[in-house]
Amino acid sequence: MIHYLFYQKNPASHYVYIDMIVDNVEADKLQLQLPAWRPGRYELGNFAKNIKRVDMFNEKNEQLAYTKLNKDLWEVETKNAVRVKITYSYYVAELNAGACFADVSQLYINPVHCCMYVVGRTNEEHRVELDVPENYAIACSLPKQGNTLIAKDYEELADSPFIASPNLQTFFYEVNNIKFHIHFNGECKPDEKLFKKDFLAFTQKQLEFWNDFPFDEYHFLFQVLPHKFYHGVEHKKSTVIAIGAGYSLNSGKTYEDVLGVSCHELFHAWNVKTIRPAEMQPYDYTKENYARTGYVYEGFTTYYGDKLLLSSNVFSLQQYFETLQERLTKHFHNFGRYNLSVAHSSWETWLDGYVQGAPYRKTNIYDEGNLIALMLDTRILQATENKKSLRDVCVLLYERFGKKEIGYTEQNIIELVNEVSGKNFSEFFKEYVYTANDFEKPLQESFDYLGIEFIKQPNHLASENYFGFKTMDNGNFSKATLVAPYSPAWKAGLFANDEIMAVNNIFLKNNLDNWLNYFFNDDEIVLSVNSNDRLKTIRLEKDKKGNSYFFTPILKLKEQASENFDVWKQG
Repeated sequence: MIHYLFYQKNPASHYVYIDMIVDNVEADKLQLQLPAWRPGRYELGNFAKNIKRVDMFNEKNEQLAYTKLNKDLWEVETKNAVRVKITYSYYVAELNAGACFADVSQLYINPVHCCMYVVGRTNEEHRVELDVPENYAIACSLPKQGNTLIAKDYEELADSPFIASPNLQTFFYEVNNIKFHIHFNGECKPDEKLFKKDFLAFTQKQLEFWNDFPFDEYHFLFQVLPHKFYHGVEHKKSTVIAIGAGYSLNSGKTYEDVLGVSCHELFHAWNVKTIRPAEMQPYDYTKENYARTGYVYEGFTTYYGDKLLLSSNVFSLQQYFETLQERLTKHFHNFGRYNLSVAHSSWETWLDGYVQGAPYRKTNIYDEGNLIALMLDTRILQATENKKSLRDVCVLLYERFGKKEIGYTEQNIIELVNEVSGKNFSEFFKEYVYTANDFEKPLQESFDYLGIEFIKQPNHLASENYFGFKTMDNGNFSKATLVAPYSPAWKAGLFANDEIMAVNNIFLKNNLDNWLNYFFNDDEIVLSVNSNDRLKTIRLEKDKKGNSYFFTPILKLKEQASENFDVWKQG
């Protein structure tokens, strides 16, 4: 058994102290590995950078010598010790859904960040003891004995975040005799009746979708922040969701975000926590786990996370369309779609993670994968006269791979789609999954099949619609955040991070678009720009073709909705 003790000396310091006890030591050397990344975030996190000091002792409290073999691997000379104690302090000052945080109000830990494991002994029972005040409650999916959490092995521990706090609010609901717990930490007044009604509805729909549930219970752990925030991370029997602001938790866009991220993360209980790509079966915490199937484990999940809210009547059609329109906008406003396919963008998350990186470089596996799923769903419906859908592909993945703990391959996905549809979809995958491409034509075909009107509405901002650049306020001025390739702004030499200070010699005061419209019919518009602390002049000329570089996608159900739509909505 491996045992960890978590405690704080000065909670305001954001340091937690960890004593790790390894019993029954038989080898002359022990290797201790700290994970380099966490599942759900497909980039290296290099968590060892948060460790301040490591000391090691034998059962006589004699200090043992150790060597650090690489950035997150330690090797200790045991010198006939039968028990080794490793002590270290870990900095926890990031409050989101995937990190760790501790202060005077809580101890919030994602063990994959800070719990070393003994190489070769990950299959043993791992226990975490929390030295916290008596008035603290603990929210976690692991079984508890007092303040001790018990995991059957390291894999379960790594995937079981916990919150210890005196301010936890908890209630639960049941579906098919399975308890689903909802925990809130932070300043908020959750509407228990509202949450139970909507969470029960989409949970029931998901269990119907998959025909069962892979676990005996489930926990939603909410970190409620005092400002606008949105982030969720999936785990086997739980999810952590950071959301804000607390004062608007029960209504409006914040509550829609709560529903959207919660339905998404619950779907992950099957898709990626149970059904995994071969490259992650099992996880290798020491290095990148490259996979090209991010469009499945994140894209399909994004698609059904939205769609099942509609199917369960938690979202209205208008709410669903607004969400889908956001996904469409991200596709059509991302010029990386011409440079790197969604499959290869999945591989590349390990290079530059979730930041924009070089402009126009790659696509987003969540949004692009969502649209891939929509297109596959409608095409399978069409090929089978509405008898089968993408759901059947997902269920086969679960039955043949997830339940058997076998990782699926890229080719397995294509084969299952072909099997369910009775058609050969190899060309579709080649053209839209593995080739950088625009999705407008295949999306239009999907919308036509469903009886949905797809409208390309011109953007109301002149800067985006006619000149091809996006901006954000930067004091009184405007900073360019994206410039469409070959647009008037691109041709004139305006690029991301350029600060626009004046239009035709008139200083801006958060009114760029007003002045662009005012001078719109002039032959030329002159921008005064700060580019890397150098002043330059940009001469904009209108595109004579009148291209809308950043159009707004609008979806409407046609007056006579097709039967296809009704079948699709329920599937």
